[in-house]
Amino acid sequence: MTEEVTEENPRPSRLERLENEGDIAADYLEELLDIADLDGDIDMDVEGDRASVSVVGAELKQLIGRNGEVLEALQELTRLAVHRETGERSRLMLDIGGHRAAQRERLVALAEKVVGEVKESGEKVSLDPMSPFERKVVHDAVAAAGLQSESEGAEPRRFVVVLPG
Repeated sequence: MTEEVTEENPRPSRLERLENEGDIAADYLEELLDIADLDGDIDMDVEGDRASVSVVGAELKQLIGRNGEVLEALQELTRLAVHRETGERSRLMLDIGGHRAAQRERLVALAEKVVGEVKESGEKVSLDPMSPFERKVVHDAVAAAGLQSESEGAEPRRFVVVLPG
């Protein structure tokens, strides 16, 4: 639970708050793995402005699900566990078995390909609907390539449009 901020107990730094989120998430996920009788190691990190927790190990495919649906649900449950402890909304990112890392690589490659098409044709290109995580990866890759993009549509059919320069 949140503690009172005083001179003796100053507000923790952003990094300390994110590390605390990672610790809370790791404890939650360790309990979950124990209940499910699954083996996995948990790695924590801070990436930019969010805590990042990865579960790695052998048989974890059932925690990813088809197209990552179970992973998305576990991420939301883990964020809720963090919120319950801290009283603050969490933007924690969860990866299981390297699924998100591989997905990020594929999405960056897709974004680079589409950026090339848009630069060559001068026409905007709309991509298939994506999850918020997928859209963010694509937006970041498009911006890094010097173009702009925007999201259109409504969940769960929201998609990225890459705009010509």
